[in-house]
Amino acid sequence: MTTPYSDILQQLREAFPQPVSNRVHDAYFVFSFLRSLDQVDAMKSDRPLLGESEELDYHAAMQATVADSPQNLEAVTSQLVEYLSGLFIWGHPRSQINVVPSPTIPSIIGGMLPSIYNPNLVSDESARKIAVAEVEAIAMTADLLGYDTKQAGGVFTFGGTGTLLYAVKIGLEKACPGTQQTGVSERAVILCSDHAHYACTTVANWLGLGEDNVIRIPTTDDNALRPCLLESHLRDVLKSGGKVAAVVATMGTTDAFGIDDLEQVREIVDRLADEFALDYRPHIHADAVIGWAWSVFNDYDFESNPLRFRARTIRALAHSSRRIRQIPLADSVGIDYHKTGFCPYISSAFILRDRAELKRISRPDETMPYLFQSGKYHPGKFTLETTRSGSGPMAALANLRLFGRQGLQSLLGHLVTMAETLREHLESHAATTVLNRENFGPVTLFRVYPEGVDTFTVPKRERTDPGFRDELRKHNEYNRRVFARIQEEALQGRGVVISLTDCYRESEYGEPIVALKSYILSPFSDAEYVDAVLQSLWDARKAVANDI
Repeated sequence: MTTPYSDILQQLREAFPQPVSNRVHDAYFVFSFLRSLDQVDAMKSDRPLLGESEELDYHAAMQATVADSPQNLEAVTSQLVEYLSGLFIWGHPRSQINVVPSPTIPSIIGGMLPSIYNPNLVSDESARKIAVAEVEAIAMTADLLGYDTKQAGGVFTFGGTGTLLYAVKIGLEKACPGTQQTGVSERAVILCSDHAHYACTTVANWLGLGEDNVIRIPTTDDNALRPCLLESHLRDVLKSGGKVAAVVATMGTTDAFGIDDLEQVREIVDRLADEFALDYRPHIHADAVIGWAWSVFNDYDFESNPLRFRARTIRALAHSSRRIRQIPLADSVGIDYHKTGFCPYISSAFILRDRAELKRISRPDETMPYLFQSGKYHPGKFTLETTRSGSGPMAALANLRLFGRQGLQSLLGHLVTMAETLREHLESHAATTVLNRENFGPVTLFRVYPEGVDTFTVPKRERTDPGFRDELRKHNEYNRRVFARIQEEALQGRGVVISLTDCYRESEYGEPIVALKSYILSPFSDAEYVDAVLQSLWDARKAVANDI
């Protein structure tokens, strides 16, 4: 016999937060969430992953169907918890896999609260005071960067690629007015370093510029673009009558934490704009999704060192700060709070030095007759997204208030200290070499070699000597095998979790250089976990040697 719909409806009502306060049901809501947290907590151990690693069965997943009858809330939440099994715990000090932090408790709460009531940041009609949170988070970050908050503004968006998409779209409208209506009708390029994020290519593709119109500028040994080559490429574009949609300065590359010299980029762009009598100023975007957080050191007194960082850490922080403080020279900047801001995914912001430039991408009111009937704040008039969650701004605001400048200084300083400690150990061992020794963030790229390899001369020959091509390839494969061993142990909950990049950079003769990567972002990192990295390396080397 079929159950009456009214009975099913009553069961389903229990699965929703009650619109009017009901102390019994409110307690049930809280208990349900706490129960799921208890189940997750039971999956923890001293290993850097939840539960057990298992083979992922995508074939079975593709056979999934929707059942006829509803399940109760308890059954569903228990099933959902199971999907966390095998996840790496980013906050574990033995998890050094990539630029993925552990979110703070306030940022988790900040991200969760809006999900209960679903505010939509298309307008303050639907977002109410959550819209104020977005404006506050943007203003606080703009102030941290050094922008004039009376002019600066921006919006939260779907990720680092989204921030770059906004920048290039505005830059395209500057260079080729009317593109919004008529489409791309002339060549427009994006200039960036050869270590810039592949999002530059993604954006060129999606905006119709074409991937071939991304001009990648070779970089120096410190992974920053070469200003002289930027000038020559930019000059060639302008001579040929091409337009510049954007010049992207990377303020903290994903792999090596390379930081471009924005001051030189600004000088070159402005000088050539004058020389060619351009009727627009090419848009300069700072892709600072990783490096933005180092802005907390803009006014830090490195001489007196009030937070008493160790000498090597001070040197590293001062080196990075020297270029990060140039961010206000950019027309816009991309921020990922879910990276070095320790927020949950997704929390990204696009910030303009002059918020009036958002008008370049705004839509006429008549195209949206069912929106913006009241209120004062209507970002939906210019945002790519109509629907934008309030979780990102609330999470970011939570951490900006939690940390303050000194809190974030202390946290970043500690992470850099741990990275520098790892480098000291790697540099002192005959079998390892640090590759990004001229970059000073929480990431360390390194290679490991078999016994008998002269690591004082071989790394340089790998980079520069075409006759060493076969040796480079052999050592690349060796590092892949070492990584595979470390990864195998990590998936079993042993050792550490690090990552690998297939191309840290190319050699001078065009071969990729493979590197192992440690990205220390756990606030719980300590010297003993640096030792754990080294132990995992030595164990993996021994295992690979035995395989041979």
